[in-house]
Formats: sequence, structure tokens, C-alpha cells
Amino acid sequence: MKVAVMADIHGNLGALRAVLRDTEARGVDRIIVNGDLVNRGPDSVAVMEELLKRSDVSFVLGNHDDLLKLWQERSENLPPEWFTDPFWEATAWNAETLDRAGLLYVPQQWNFSEVLKADGLPDVLIAHGTTANYREGLSDRMSAGRLREVAGGHRVVVGSHIHRPVVHRSGDILVLNTGGVGVSADGDPRAAYLLLTATAQGWQPEIIRVSYDRQSSLQRFAESGYLATGLSAEIFRQELLTSRSLYTPYWAWTEAEALPRNEATWDQFMAGDHNWSWPPARV
Repeated sequence: MKVAVMADIHGNLGALRAVLRDTEARGVDRIIVNGDLVNRGPDSVAVMEELLKRSDVSFVLGNHDDLLKLWQERSENLPPEWFTDPFWEATAWNAETLDRAGLLYVPQQWNFSEVLKADGLPDVLIAHGTTANYREGLSDRMSAGRLREVAGGHRVVVGSHIHRPVVHRSGDILVLNTGGVGVSADGDPRAAYLLLTATAQGWQPEIIRVSYDRQSSLQRFAESGYLATGLSAEIFRQELLTSRSLYTPYWAWTEAEALPRNEATWDQFMAGDHNWSWPPARV
């Protein structure tokens, strides 16, 4: 049995289609989409439609899948000042397009985690972040103690969210991260997903990298009208262009320095005219 676990598609239809072609060529039996199909990119609706029509796919809820519903409802769980801040226009655009397509509430049917089972093999715990928090990135940078906590007795755990593939062993726990289909944060522009193959020796993990027409995906930002929403959409485009995490460190820097998020501070950030590094140095 071969199982593909993929995540963080983020509205990048071209990358998704390339990955699906790759899974078909490899004879994958089942696909688990581990959250964040939508937002950040311009084709959230098309990505949802592409995956929902398949019978071999199951879904786990990601933070962006949930965020768009919270945004459209003006949820009290979000800071009220976000709703009048132009920086969030990209999120508003994606929430509205999903709502118009009747897809906004579909992710609310998805579970927060999934356990992959196969006869004679250890269960695999899969969550977008961790089962406690879909924004808590599972990776080799997590302490051994915390890894044991989030594993909850499982010997194989799979996360996503950080857009960086990971194959790491911590004691008797195999820690895996799918990386991102729609955008990478490790400098490799190719789409990434996790292939799990059932063998007599256990689950055999492999990070698969797939090339795709990235230029077409970049052009979709302008063609769709999404880029016109402002700075956030441009930052997401730059992440796709550079295969680097930019939005999170920029946000963290402006928060730490109590700066507005606008074109001037973004230019300052990209020029390196600041005392900030990402990710923060580990102790």
C-alpha cells in the first residue's frame, strides 16, 4: 500500500495538479490532504473542487481552512482590528470567493487529525500541526519531550504547516513533515509531499519533490485579480518566487517593533534594514 500525505496547497492549482499526476504515476492507493488547501494563493476554489471530486482523498483541517470561515463570520476569536486593516484584504478576498462558491463551510466537516492504520504496521498519527494546535509546527526543532507529548503513544507522527519537509527520529518516534505543495520555505521551488509505503519492515517514508510550471502559478496572482488586494498578496507571491518564509518573519518583526504593516516597512524588511533573523536562534 502506498499513501500520499500532502498539505499546504494554498490555492496553487498548478502545483497540485503536478503532484496528483506524480501520485498516479507512482501507483498511490490513497491520498490524505493534511490541511491548508486554501488562502495565500489565488485559486482556492479550484483547488477545493479538484480534490473534492476524488474518491481516494480524505482531509484533515488546517489553520487556513478554518481561518477563512472565522474571517467571513467576523469571529470573536480574531482580533477585531484585523477586519479594518488593509493588510488583511487578501484573506478577505479568498474568504469571499470560497463563500460565493459554496465551499467556505466544507472544511468544517473535516477532523482535526487522522490515524492511518494498516495490518501489522504501527498506527500513523496525522495532524496539520499537532492534535493540540493546528499552528504548532511538528519538526526536528521540537524538543524530545514535546515530541513525546504530541505523539500520544504513537511511534509515527506526521505534521505539515511549516512548509519544510522533515524526516527525523527522536528516540523511538519517527517524526515526519510533508513540506508544502503550494509553496516551500526551504529554498527548493518544487512542490513537496510525503509518500508512505507499507513494507514488511514498517512504514517507509520518502519526501517526493515535483517540478511544475511555477511561472504560470505566479502569473495567476495578477490574472485572477488577487494581487490587486494589496501587500499581503504581494508577500505571498514573493514567497512563491523565493521559496522562503517571508510573511511570518515580517509579521513577527513588525509586532516586536510595534510597526505598521505597510509598503514602507515591507521594503525596509526586504532590504534587511532591521535587527531580525528568522527562524530565531535555538537555545
